[in-house]
Amino acid sequence: MNENLFASFMIPVVLGIPITTLTIMFPTMLFPTPNRLINNRMVAIQQWLTKLTSKQLMITHSPKGQTWSLMLISLFLFIASTNLLGMLPHSFTPTTQLSMNLGMAIPLWAGTVFIGFRNKTKMSLAHLLPLGTPTFLIPMLVMIETISLFIQPLALAVRLTANITAGHLLLHLIGSATLALMSINLFTALITFIILTLLIILEFAVALIQAYVFTLLVSLYLQDNT
Repeated sequence: MNENLFASFMIPVVLGIPITTLTIMFPTMLFPTPNRLINNRMVAIQQWLTKLTSKQLMITHSPKGQTWSLMLISLFLFIASTNLLGMLPHSFTPTTQLSMNLGMAIPLWAGTVFIGFRNKTKMSLAHLLPLGTPTFLIPMLVMIETISLFIQPLALAVRLTANITAGHLLLHLIGSATLALMSINLFTALITFIILTLLIILEFAVALIQAYVFTLLVSLYLQDNT
């Protein structure tokens, strides 16, 4: 197969116009606003999962931190639905773009840090210097802790990008190998197809887990600063 390995990660274009915005907005259509007294099963399941996830994320937060519950659950639903939609054939996964993930990670991280310095200035500054540090190590440790603080949003974005991209590449490679083996050895092709099926199931799980991990880490940053 002569298909470009990274073709599925290219930004889709229609008539020379990028449609990334439409792709990003599409998951919102999957979560309709309930307008009935008694909801159908799909909406009821969505609401139950939303409440369960929100409870798990916000159970350890203070009242100030719990004001972020709507933003965090919206973030989780957006990333999860985007990752799952990217599993469809010939689709585009926005979370494979590092620029988009940085666009989510940096404002959320900056918001939590800003809240920490505004509400707990002394405690936030104390995190830059561990207790009991020898005097001659203070400048080096402050520098290291400051760098680690600024690396947090980059780590958030790179983790999500790397996991989603690696999974899609692996599926693409094994799928191509399965097609190539069908004309050579059917038994080997069958084994490869079974492996591909298991990897697809695993990738669906990874799509949800990575959305939860991203949201959970933002929640932990918020918990440290409220």
